Amino acid sequence: MTFDIMMPFYGRIDHFRIAVESVLAQTDPDWRLVVIDDHYPDASAGEWLVGLGDRRIEYVRNTENLGINANFQEAVDRSTAEWFTIFGCDDALHPGYVEHMRSLAASFPDAAMLHPGVRIIDEDGAAVRTLVDSAKSFYRPKASPPIVLSGEQLATSVTRGNWMNFPSVAWHGPRTRATGFRAGYEVVQDLALVLDLCEAGGSLVVDDTVEFDYRRHAGSVSSWKAVDGSRFREEDEFFAELAERFEGRGWHLAARAARFHLSSRVNALTRIPSALRAQDASGLRILIGHAFGRSR
Repeated sequence: MTFDIMMPFYGRIDHFRIAVESVLAQTDPDWRLVVIDDHYPDASAGEWLVGLGDRRIEYVRNTENLGINANFQEAVDRSTAEWFTIFGCDDALHPGYVEHMRSLAASFPDAAMLHPGVRIIDEDGAAVRTLVDSAKSFYRPKASPPIVLSGEQLATSVTRGNWMNFPSVAWHGPRTRATGFRAGYEVVQDLALVLDLCEAGGSLVVDDTVEFDYRRHAGSVSSWKAVDGSRFREEDEFFAELAERFEGRGWHLAARAARFHLSSRVNALTRIPSALRAQDASGLRILIGHAFGRSR
């Protein structure tokens, strides 16, 4: 059973090489790596990749920049395996990632998503623990041995505090390809996919075994959108829609979590100093409104 590693690429080439090398170092060699270059201005990353001469690696370069949501959807569409991951081009797999995901999939054959333990690293690869990650660990359920979340329990867990590190997740191919990413989102698209799968009856397996390095740095889309406040405008609209959907299902705890979205409010609070330093009055208003505004 080949495991698909789908990698949307647009970013630092040194981090990209580390990511690819972590795939090559897998203890389980039965994988396929598909790199989807979203028309990054420097073509040397693709040249280096093709030069590796590994038949398990495919390289696709978009003729124009599609943006994060469309490129993520292309990753889903190009996947063919029963299980795949949408791997961040600045992250790194531990050598046993594919082997461990395959083992979890065998142990939990009805799962829609598999989430391993994650180590947070900085731009230089050193282990770090930021305020955001401390908050995520507070909300993340303990999972040794692995646990299964589904239905309202899953919806409440990830809506109350979005503790997931999405590039580490292994997705069940048939279910995920049938669902896909919702158009129009640039920040919450992965959480939206998780909840769409959840509402369709899919479950999430959580395991504390660390098999993934997630790189935390200020250059990500979510980081700069958090400073200018646009991230939270998108989140406000998303959580309001979620609350209505959950109420319609009778998931009252999940609807309450969506209306209050505490961890998102705390995240906005932590960004206010950056907006002040940037003298971004518009962004500051959005951040304050998101942090202290009334629940819809």
